[in-house]
Amino acid sequence: MSTLNDAQLNSLRQLLSSERTRLRGEIREHLLTTDREQYSELAGQVHDAGEESVADLLTDVNVAVMGRLIIELREAEAALERISTGGYGRCEDCGIDIPYARLQAYPAARRCIEHQALHEKTYADEGKPSL
Repeated sequence: MSTLNDAQLNSLRQLLSSERTRLRGEIREHLLTTDREQYSELAGQVHDAGEESVADLLTDVNVAVMGRLIIELREAEAALERISTGGYGRCEDCGIDIPYARLQAYPAARRCIEHQALHEKTYADEGKPSL
């Protein structure tokens, strides 16, 4: 485990728990809103390509938003798991302690700033379609 003291660890645990609760609420609300809007039905009822494109775009945006919320929720839950198992606050790549200021800014951080930058550079195109 990192060199975080009990007060710091409890503070970060509370931040992560609050974030988890917030994200669950956002996901629930997004699902309810999307269900009410039913863009897929709209796409089947439109009469021209422009209207169909708008309906498809709205559906794609909703899917992307939901995907991002789920990723953030998984990250918060993984950080809470690392707290309970003792692996929280250490960089996954090099093992050094992640500075408390970084964890305050992003409590789900898995890497030190140096290795996070390297990770983002290495995997920058991951998930992007290509021809």
